[in-house]
Amino acid sequence: MADLYIKNGLNEHSEPVELLIENGKIKQVGAELVDVVADKTIDLEKKSFVTAGWIDDHTHCYEKLERFSDDPDEDGYKTGVTTVIDAGSTGANDIDDFYEVTRDKITNVYAMINISKSGMNSQNELEDMNQISLSDLQAAVDKYPEFIVGIKARVSKSVVVNNGVNPLVEAKYIQMKLHQRLPLMVHIGSNPPDLSEVIAVLDRGDILTHCFNGKSNGILDENGDIKDFVQDGYEHGIVFDLGHGTDSFDFHTAEVAKDYKLSPETLSTDIHRSNRENGPVYDMSTCIEKLLVIGYRISEIIPMITVRPAKNFGLSSKGKLEVGYDADVTIFDIKKGSKELTDSYGNTKTTDELILPKYSIINGNVYSV
Repeated sequence: MADLYIKNGLNEHSEPVELLIENGKIKQVGAELVDVVADKTIDLEKKSFVTAGWIDDHTHCYEKLERFSDDPDEDGYKTGVTTVIDAGSTGANDIDDFYEVTRDKITNVYAMINISKSGMNSQNELEDMNQISLSDLQAAVDKYPEFIVGIKARVSKSVVVNNGVNPLVEAKYIQMKLHQRLPLMVHIGSNPPDLSEVIAVLDRGDILTHCFNGKSNGILDENGDIKDFVQDGYEHGIVFDLGHGTDSFDFHTAEVAKDYKLSPETLSTDIHRSNRENGPVYDMSTCIEKLLVIGYRISEIIPMITVRPAKNFGLSSKGKLEVGYDADVTIFDIKKGSKELTDSYGNTKTTDELILPKYSIINGNVYSV
């Protein structure tokens, strides 16, 4: 007998979908399952949407940091997100503790390890290049190969101070020398280094987060068009991750990018306690609503928070509603209603489509949102 039967659901294309879950895995999936026997049934009456569990690939959820910290479950299953990836809150010095404190969380928690041993214990973790150690980072990855799924370099003026693009060059060297091939996520912001210098170092599959910020060192030129080197980088396979955050999402930039067919491959929140409680991020649902209000369809958005981040970070059993995949599922409603949305610069738009998570299912266990 199966553990859970989800019937009469809709996928992101508004097509019928049903699931059967057993022992933490998806046992069957189809438009209509027959002869089902299960301990528990959730009948969605063709009113709610069922997708693979949402993955937020840029969060800050190491609770012991003084800045940019949060509880993974507050960012995760309580908001419809079944998997969070912490984006470099900890380096080699603190990764042991971060691993331990995440073991009793309901939400699936993974980490990108900061190339600075000190992690984000200070704003300027890459001012001292001596904090970058291949041997220490390799030891951490060897110890936690299932937990550490990427490496993170924050490359903006306040972080690197006088080192320009050099920490990123070191990060690429580390990526090349690691025994395991791991994706590199790069935080961008104010210069130096200039965005052109950053993109010149990146390769196909490297991840540029905060890609739709409204800063002068961003993707738009002085005429408001996409910079040529940005378009070239995008077309050559650099992964553009939204990375909303407190300071890094601008409606106008995102709209211009959409007109240029430069869409984010992945949608992430850059969430932590402050911007969760006080905005402008709040949660993944709000970030989805912001893409909807500028013209994306829900069928375009769902891959940004399921199959694509799973692929980018090697989460091979997540991100799809397919037989044998982990039984991580998000069930949500799309309702009509008015809501004011605010970007990182105080600009507002009003949406009439609300994203309302109902259940987070993790390893086959059902949690109401």
